[in-house]
Amino acid sequence: MSVRFELAPWMAAQLAAVEHALDTWVSIATTAGVGHRAPADLMAAMRYAVQGGGKRLRPLLVLAAAQATGAPAGQGAALRAACASELIHAYSLVHDDMPCMDNDVLRRGKPTVHVQFGEAVALLAGDALQALAFELLTPDVDVISAAQQAQLCRLLSRAAGCAGMAGGQAIDLASVGLNLTEAQLREMHRLKTGELLQASVMMGAACGSASAQSLVGLQTYGAAIGLAFQVVDDILDVTADSATLGKTAGKDAAANKPTYVSLMGLSAATAYAQNLHDQAVRALADSGLADVQALQALADLVVNRSC
Repeated sequence: MSVRFELAPWMAAQLAAVEHALDTWVSIATTAGVGHRAPADLMAAMRYAVQGGGKRLRPLLVLAAAQATGAPAGQGAALRAACASELIHAYSLVHDDMPCMDNDVLRRGKPTVHVQFGEAVALLAGDALQALAFELLTPDVDVISAAQQAQLCRLLSRAAGCAGMAGGQAIDLASVGLNLTEAQLREMHRLKTGELLQASVMMGAACGSASAQSLVGLQTYGAAIGLAFQVVDDILDVTADSATLGKTAGKDAAANKPTYVSLMGLSAATAYAQNLHDQAVRALADSGLADVQALQALADLVVNRSC
């Protein structure tokens, strides 16, 4: 008889490992520089950006995919990859919230980094967090092989660069007030949000061992979940309040940004999110991997979340 998978205890264990590792590595980075400490305001801003909570979906996807492909999920390469994905996400939020980008004042239920520390320090904190992500993937200690280091760095850098988050944000900024087609909106969100979520899955797989069939299944799963996450974000922007979201609700509509709700309507966008969820679940079934319960439960979480 199979044992029913419970997401809550699995998440609690993984998040405990991630939070401890993030706290340790960010603290080490900000207090043990080469011959000197980093400036106090920069250290504080980095910790503020990372330790402010959040869903930690990207590290959870790394660890779930690592588990599915036979890697130790809460240690070694997988844990470093999980934390690196979160550091890249944290850096992107710091920069995206700045006045030159989305000009937001609330993130994770507290003032954004540039509001708290000023724009210059926020910019530098984002830069430092991005650098730290790749430092974690290239440790002095022998916990990640050279081949794994190269693969993990390539996956993460592509997801963060012009063919990923940066490119998607550029399209987002250029699309304010425009009537995008569904294909154009999908491409924008694939780059801005989806690439890092998909890369998180593939980084987890890179820590384990997977057949070509399994990798295709995981890629398809990651792409579907990445887009579903943004569709649900668009839905929550018009259905939830700021206290629930931990960020400013209704900001996309106020800024005249194209969203799935503005393009398709609320009912159709909700149905589309469910369709993407179903695509992700089918991809897991087609992957040939046995231990995909955590990945499936995370797909459920993405689509059914309230914040």
